[in-house]
Amino acid sequence: MNFSHRLKMFLVCVLYFAEGVPYGFVYGTLAIYFRTLGVDLREIGVLSLVGLAWTLKVLWSPLVDRFGNRYQWIIPSQIVIAAAIFGLLYVESSHALTWFLIVIMCLASATQDIAIDAYTIDILNQDEFGMASGYRTGAYRVGMLAAGGGLVAASEFLGWNGSFVAIAVVMFAMAIVVFIIPQFKLPRIHTHEPAPLSRMWLAFVEPVRDVMRMPHIWLAILFILTFKLGDALMASMISPFWVDKGLTRVEMGFLSTASGMGMTILGAMIGGWFTSRYGFMKGLVVLGGFQAISNLGYAAAAMNDITKYAVYGASAFESFSSGLGSSAFMAFLMRLTNKDYSASQYAIFSALFGFTRSIAGFIGGFGASKMGYAPFFAYTFIMALPAFALLPWIKKILAFRDAEE
Repeated sequence: MNFSHRLKMFLVCVLYFAEGVPYGFVYGTLAIYFRTLGVDLREIGVLSLVGLAWTLKVLWSPLVDRFGNRYQWIIPSQIVIAAAIFGLLYVESSHALTWFLIVIMCLASATQDIAIDAYTIDILNQDEFGMASGYRTGAYRVGMLAAGGGLVAASEFLGWNGSFVAIAVVMFAMAIVVFIIPQFKLPRIHTHEPAPLSRMWLAFVEPVRDVMRMPHIWLAILFILTFKLGDALMASMISPFWVDKGLTRVEMGFLSTASGMGMTILGAMIGGWFTSRYGFMKGLVVLGGFQAISNLGYAAAAMNDITKYAVYGASAFESFSSGLGSSAFMAFLMRLTNKDYSASQYAIFSALFGFTRSIAGFIGGFGASKMGYAPFFAYTFIMALPAFALLPWIKKILAFRDAEE
């Protein structure tokens, strides 16, 4: 797309802030909101199930490739999200309509994500993927924090009604921003004609067929599943470890928000610059290496004779390194995606990554319980290493994508 690099990065920030808001609202605010209303814990647990929309989005992502421009999916999704948040104020917390609104909001959010990810890949050049990955990670986390911990804090002064109205207005404002900025409405450029309506099934088959023709594709899938496996395993047990280490709620709040978010954003920005400057392979090796090594910091902090304040250093280093690794990894996924099928293929790749995160959360509890924290965190470092053995084949896959351009 023929507009400036700086403008592209601004558009990426706008979109990924909007993408982070509903996710932060569902996972950072609703559980607290429902509990203050006396909702049963079993009902609150259902929130984890409605979040499956972000994994299942791969099922309807081909429709975003087949019909309309990206903004024609983004704007309606954002309006639906805003309306659903606003509607929650007018139904009883235990009413079936409440859960209907939450499900609709999650489906709209997942659809927004499909279109935003696809638009981002569409407008970027190969050498911009790294920096864009850093910006998107930072903006997403700001949106997530604003609609999560930020909204909960605001409710102390505005009340829940005022806070919900405020975040609904933010999402509606994002829809207006997307509508008025002309670069969001540029027509897509196809190198292949979309499947005709009479053969609609091709819209679902062709993106998968294109993925499967890449050399060593099964090794690429294995790499996607394992690159952040160690990071995900450790992350699943960090909060319980904080509690058992004796940290106060204030300390845990500081580590997860001000410190954690800040260090992750800093890492993401540096990682994005590094990947753009030195390329995808060096980004995956060097930044992925920092991501893996940071797990050993938590292993050291978990030792019994280590003061709890060592957790601060381990947490800061882990958050920073996670941002580094995420920038390189997300840039790699964007590079792996064919722009003709950007909505469908990126949804496939991100679903694979999401699957790893879900399974890691399940396994992590058993591992930490059986081994103890220090050995478990050391084990997560070992689990981060197999992905590096796949890098020679990843290099060939990237070369294949380069040869197509």
